[in-house]
Parts: sequence; structure tokens; C-alpha cells
Amino acid sequence: MAISEQIGKDIIEAMKAKEELRLSTLRMAKSALKNKEIDKREPLTEAEELAVLQTMVKQRKEAAEAFAKGDRAELAAKEHEEIKLLEKYLPQTASDEEVLAVVQAALAHLAESGTKPGPKDMGPAMRVVQQRILASGLHADNKKVSELLRAELAK
Repeated sequence: MAISEQIGKDIIEAMKAKEELRLSTLRMAKSALKNKEIDKREPLTEAEELAVLQTMVKQRKEAAEAFAKGDRAELAAKEHEEIKLLEKYLPQTASDEEVLAVVQAALAHLAESGTKPGPKDMGPAMRVVQQRILASGLHADNKKVSELLRAELAK
């Protein structure tokens, strides 16, 4: 079942259960998916739907940080609740150990072609790591991947 279909069903459940926060969050997600579909002028693939939801989660995290810095704990808590609701539709995030294993394997592959990659090779190495993460079916935050890759390249 497509993510947008599942969100539609969950909206109906939230309406029946009178869960205001869940309902508003799901409506916002459905709206974002529909807007992206309109922009594209054809139905979204599952990867594109996931990208939209990942963007929404990232926006919520940034907003929560901003609210926390501005001493608006109640708004930050609301953003965190929305993040939890949206993350239910995303694949399970890979652990740091799993991501680190992919990073090390990618760096070993790059080292086979000649010299050992260093901090200056961050861009090409990041592209290889991202491709391997996608191919393995894992889901990882690019910020975390970048941090792990930077640490490995500095060794």
C-alpha cells in the first residue's frame, strides 16, 4: 500500500478517534504529498513520497530546535510529537554501527582504486556511500552519514 493511501486511511481513523494533533499532522503530510504530485504532474513513486516525508521531518526537527532556543518548550514538544507521527511512515532508520559498516566498506572500495581517500575526497566518497546505503535498503540521516564519513576520512 502506498504511503499516501495509508495516510488517507489514518486520517479517517484520527477523525473518528477525535485526535486533533494526529489529524492535523496527517492532513499536512497529505497536502505536502499532493502538492508535490501536482508539481510533478504525475503520481509520485514511493521513493518520492519518502523524500517528501523526510523533508517534513527535517523541517520539524529544525523548528523544534528553534523553539527550544527561544524558550518555547510547548511548541518544541508539539514539533517532536509531529516528528513521531511522521516517522511511522518512514522505514526504520539504520543504526550508527550499520551506517559505519557501509562507510568503511565504501572507503575500502575507493582505496582499492589507488590512494587512500582523505578529507579532501569527502564529496566523491559521500556519493559512493549514499549509493551503497540506497542499494542496501537502509534509511539513514545524511547529516549522521556525513559526520561518520568525515571521522573515517580524518583517520
